[in-house]
Amino acid sequence: MAINRMEEFENLIMIEVLKAMQALGGRVTRKEVKREICDHSEAISEDKVDEVKHSKKTGTPYRPFDYRFNFAVKHLITTGFIITEDNRNLELPEKGRTTKLEDFDPIRDVRAVLSENSADDTDVEEETEIEEEPWKAELLAALAKMPPQKFEIFSRGLLIHMGVDLDDNIGVRYVGDGGLDGFGYITSDDFRTTRVALQTKRWDGKVSAPEIDKFRGAMDKYNAEYGIFITTSNFTREAMKTAKAGTRIITLINGDKLCDLVAKYHYYVEPVTTYKLKSFFTDNE
Repeated sequence: MAINRMEEFENLIMIEVLKAMQALGGRVTRKEVKREICDHSEAISEDKVDEVKHSKKTGTPYRPFDYRFNFAVKHLITTGFIITEDNRNLELPEKGRTTKLEDFDPIRDVRAVLSENSADDTDVEEETEIEEEPWKAELLAALAKMPPQKFEIFSRGLLIHMGVDLDDNIGVRYVGDGGLDGFGYITSDDFRTTRVALQTKRWDGKVSAPEIDKFRGAMDKYNAEYGIFITTSNFTREAMKTAKAGTRIITLINGDKLCDLVAKYHYYVEPVTTYKLKSFFTDNE
């Protein structure tokens, strides 16, 4: 069976999808699988997952990886390694759970058993747009245009909604605060109070490990027991490792998680109900 370069990459993704789903417990969303691959895959680099191109026809941004990822998942569903009811939430049935990755061969176990009518995988990467949820793109674009002070106010306000009791002085002057954008306290259910420091960054690229080290140094000034680092972009794998190192953990909130928190706490957003037609309306009878 002749395999082209794109199909070879899809084969690699199939292996990484099963590996990620097994590592995450077998019941996950597509987003969680992609995040696991981006953060931990040794076979696929984070740059490959996050690479963005623009459509030659429309100029619309898209991620080539998403296109190949979607087809890889589709093939695994068709061949019974993954099951799904809504095409968003994925689950490993017994076949997927018991598959030994060292013995799994995408060509033999998947492509060889696909029916001929599934061979409509035309190489049109531009069909996969970059955002599954357009409102998130709008939110991140709005945050990118905010003046620095307003963005810090936004970040501090979100933390207040999350239960952080912020200090009235540290971090509110925007200069001379030792590198912190906020400082506060969290009291747990057992009445234990913890000092927490806040750092916010609006970057186009990923936040690297040295920035995490700088933040940890600023935390020392106020004896913060842990920190929260917010960015509208993302973090490198090394930054994630650095955040977990040492005795003081730093919680990392990237653009996607930031949007999820805004939605969870209804922070300057309103939920809108929409409906999706079931197959009854589109089936040919």
